[in-house]
This record gives sequence, C-alpha cells and structure tokens, in this order.
Amino acid sequence: MNLLTLDHFSGCVNEPFVTQLDGVSLEFVLVEARSIETKAHNAVRRPFSLLFRNSAAVLFPQKIYPMHHARVGEVGIFLVPIAYEKAGFLYQAVFN
Repeated sequence: MNLLTLDHFSGCVNEPFVTQLDGVSLEFVLVEARSIETKAHNAVRRPFSLLFRNSAAVLFPQKIYPMHHARVGEVGIFLVPIAYEKAGFLYQAVFN
C-alpha cells in the first residue's frame, strides 16, 4: 500500500468520493485539499487536510469510510463531522 499524500487528492477537488453505507451509495464531494504547516523535519509525509461535503439531511458519525474514486482508487478515510452549511454537512480527514 502506498503512503497517501496531498498529491493524490489535490486534483480531485469538486469530485465525488463514493462509499457504501448499509447497501446505499453515498457521495462525499472533496471541497478542499490543503497542506498543514509543521515544524517536524523527520515526518514520513507532509501533513494535509481534506474537507468533504455530503448533502444528505442526516449527520454521519465519525469513522473510517471505505471510499472509491476513479483516480485515487479504494481507500479508507477517517471522516469527522465538523460543520453544517446550507449545502450539507462538512467532514474533515487529517493525514499526519
């Protein structure tokens, strides 16, 4: 398994990542992919953050979601709900 980096996701902004929950297909649209500043010089990878939006009327719990994207492939992403806006709930994933 390759170590995921910001480069894997930066070209996927505004594109859906799909997961299955209880047999139902759900889309989480990647709305932001950005690096996180750090002073650590011995990090295996540069930390980064992803923000996803889901337009469902329900809040999904924080957990690892098996996501699929055409270019990134299959990857488990730990999503944490962080905000609600008109377009839906926002979920964040942080990679250290």
